[in-house]
Amino acid sequence: MTLPVSGAWRPGDSPGRRQFCSLFEHRPHALEAGGHLEAVQVAYETWGRLAPDTANAVLVLHALTGDSHAAGPAGPGSPQPGWWDPMIGPGLAIDTDRYFVVCPNVLGGCQGTTGPASPGPGGRPYGARFPVITVRDQVVVEAGLADQLGIQRWHAVVGGSMGGMRVLEWAVGFPERLARAIVISVGAKATAEQIGLCSVQCRAIRADPAWRGGDYYDAAPGDGPHGGLSLARGIGQISYRSELEFDNRFGRDHQGDEDPLEGGRYAVESYLEYHGEKLVRRFDANSYLTLSEAMNHHDVGRGRGGVRAALQRVVADVTVAGISSDRLYPLRLQQELADCVPTASGVAVIESEHGHDGFLVEVEAVGKVVAGALA
Repeated sequence: MTLPVSGAWRPGDSPGRRQFCSLFEHRPHALEAGGHLEAVQVAYETWGRLAPDTANAVLVLHALTGDSHAAGPAGPGSPQPGWWDPMIGPGLAIDTDRYFVVCPNVLGGCQGTTGPASPGPGGRPYGARFPVITVRDQVVVEAGLADQLGIQRWHAVVGGSMGGMRVLEWAVGFPERLARAIVISVGAKATAEQIGLCSVQCRAIRADPAWRGGDYYDAAPGDGPHGGLSLARGIGQISYRSELEFDNRFGRDHQGDEDPLEGGRYAVESYLEYHGEKLVRRFDANSYLTLSEAMNHHDVGRGRGGVRAALQRVVADVTVAGISSDRLYPLRLQQELADCVPTASGVAVIESEHGHDGFLVEVEAVGKVVAGALA
């Protein structure tokens, strides 16, 4: 099948379970790095029923290539099952018989919330015109969504990886608006290695001639920056898993009957190519750049007197969890977080060989931590 120029959701596509709200129509959203955005659209999904006092609302925040479809089957508008489907539903860790669950697509994303693929002023996709955004900008948008939904205080805000960054910004920037914060597989600020890994992925996209300086949306089908985005995903995928898992799973196996000495592939190469093509079909290269760079800017202590001073603002009950084999966000980062947050008590360690992706894979163990924190 011909690859799409962009895997972004576009107006006119099936909304699936998405709902939409518009923000900043009369007051532009001033961005931390300068500039502004007007009339931001937010795509979100909900599960369960909001209590009359709104005290049962839980905000779930996705990672880099996630979206608002956190739970539910694949279908029109959502070609994959929910990214945390085993965690959200009746009787599950985030019990929709008890909680009203909200998951928005992040600002800068590509699945219904305003991002580079969205129509900008004049109707043309923003492309290269989309401004620099930070995690704080994303959380301001999420706070605007909460206002629209009539939710002044969340029972809990939960997320892992990039979602965990936003949980921290909620807890520091809007301390009175959440009772609980569940922070999984992240640190208080981006490390040099994390910045380096993201920057190399960004270079891979920008080096693709089909990226066209970010303005590729009018290209013919099949002529998008697929090679660059696929390569970026492959680099990222290596960091999301552990060395032990790769060795146990693939070793030096060949892909099928292909012989690498004769130009064939090793099994792990095929695996990375598969994940690259899979992402190209559902994501947008410019959103990958925008969100990766927002992650690089992550520093909860910026302008707040440093990390420790910033985290002293937190009043929510905080649960910090990490994955034992995570080499991208190693456990020392979660320990540093727990040491700085006055309402945290240690780190819940999830034993897994799946690396950073363990927060998505280890459903039973992560579910126990989340359910316990919500109670």
